[in-house]
Amino acid sequence: MRIGGLGLGGLGLSDFLQAKSANPALKDKSVIFLFMHGGPSQFETFDPKMDAAAEIRSATGEIPTRLPGITFGSTFQKLARLNNKFSIVRSFVTGDSVHDIKTIVGKDTLKANLGSLYSRIAGPLNRSTAMPTNVALFPKAVAKDAMEPFLKFGDFTSGGDMGAAYRPFVPGTGSGAQADMSLSLPVQRLEDRRALLASLDHWKREMDYGAIVEDLDANQQMAFDILRRGVSSAFDLSDEDPRLIERYDTAPLLPRDKISAAWKNLPHYADHAASLGKLLLLARRLCERGAGFVTVTTSFVWDMHADVNNAPMTTGMDYVGRPFDHAVSALIEDIEARGLRDKIMLVCCGEMGRSPRINVKGGRDHWGNLAPLMIYGGGLQMGQVIGRSAPDGGEPADHPISIPDLVATIMHTLIDLGQARLIDGMPASLLSLLGKGTPIRGLV
Repeated sequence: MRIGGLGLGGLGLSDFLQAKSANPALKDKSVIFLFMHGGPSQFETFDPKMDAAAEIRSATGEIPTRLPGITFGSTFQKLARLNNKFSIVRSFVTGDSVHDIKTIVGKDTLKANLGSLYSRIAGPLNRSTAMPTNVALFPKAVAKDAMEPFLKFGDFTSGGDMGAAYRPFVPGTGSGAQADMSLSLPVQRLEDRRALLASLDHWKREMDYGAIVEDLDANQQMAFDILRRGVSSAFDLSDEDPRLIERYDTAPLLPRDKISAAWKNLPHYADHAASLGKLLLLARRLCERGAGFVTVTTSFVWDMHADVNNAPMTTGMDYVGRPFDHAVSALIEDIEARGLRDKIMLVCCGEMGRSPRINVKGGRDHWGNLAPLMIYGGGLQMGQVIGRSAPDGGEPADHPISIPDLVATIMHTLIDLGQARLIDGMPASLLSLLGKGTPIRGLV
C-alpha cells in the first residue's frame, strides 16, 4: 500500500522526491566512469615507450594513431583510429601501489563513490526523468549468470560520508529494487490504490501533524508517475537495435573455452569479455535518460603479474585489452553518432599502473607512481596527450596529475561549484573536497 518503497539507498521513493525540481548547480551532463580493476599497464595501453630497453617497452609493441607521433599498445587497434576524439593523460599518479579502488572510492572522495558526491548535490533522483542520478553497473546488470560483484578491494557502492541515501542504485543484483521500478498491476488498480493512499495519508497528516504538508501530495504524484513512465525500461537492452547490440557485444571476442585454465582468474576474464560491451551500452542508455553518474566495472582483470592467478602482459592484453578496445570504441562511436559528445564524459582508469620493468615471467608488477588515464567528451578539449612520462615510463616528466585533480575535472564537468555552495545543507567536507584539486589544465 505504500507507494515509494523503491529502496534506493535505503530510503523510500517519497523521501527522495522532496528535492528541488530545478537545481541551478547542475550542468545537464553525465559521467561514465569505467574502472579498470587491477591496475592497467601504461606501456601496453597508451604509452608504449618503444625506444626504451626491451625489458621496459611495451610487450605487445605499438600501433600508430590518428595523432602524428603518438602510438598506443598494439592491442588498441580501434581506439588508435579514434584518438582524435579523446585525450590521454600520460602523467597521472594514483599515489601508491595498493590494490583498492581509490580513484572512484577512497580518501580523496570522502570514502564515497564519486557518484555519491554528485548525487548529494543533484539529489538521488532526476526529478524530470525519474532516473536515479547515481548508478553502479556490474556484470549481473546484463548477464544474470555472471559472478557476484567483485568487492574484495573496496565497495563500489559506498555512500561514505554522504550516507546510505546517496549510494549508487545497482540493477541486476536480485534485491528487487529494479523490479519495484516497474508497474506490475493494472492501471485501474493503481488508481484505486492512489485514492486509498490519498485518503489514508490525509487522515494520518491530520492525526499526526494537524495540518497538510504542502509538498507531500506532489511527491506522491511523482512516485505514481515514475511507475507509469516505465523507468525500468531504460535498463532493458532488448529495446535497442540488435545491430547496435552486436556492435557493442564483446562476448564473441573471448569465448570461455578459449581462456587457458592455467590462470585462476579464468572466471574473471570470462565475465569481463562477456559483459563489458553491453555494460557500456547500458551506461549510455542511462545517461540519455537522466543518470548523472554511472560507474562501470567488470571484475578484477588488469592485474598482470604472470603468476598462478594472472596472465602475462601479452596474453593478458588479449584477454582484457581487446574487449576494452572494442567496447570503448563502440561507445565513443555511438555517442558521437547521437550528438552527445558534449553531454557525456567517459573516464577510464584503474587504481594504479604497472612497473617499468617486465618481470622474469613476462608480467608487470604493482606501481603507484604512474598510471594510464583516458578521458572522452563532456565538452572538454579532446585529441590531446596531456603530460609526459619519464624515459622509463615510471613517473611523470612534467605536469603531474593527481586523484584530486581528476575528481576536480569530473565535478567541474558536472556541476557549477559556485551554485553548489549556495545549496542549503551541503556538508562542509564536500564543499572543501570540491575545491581541493585543480581541473586538468589543457582539458578544461
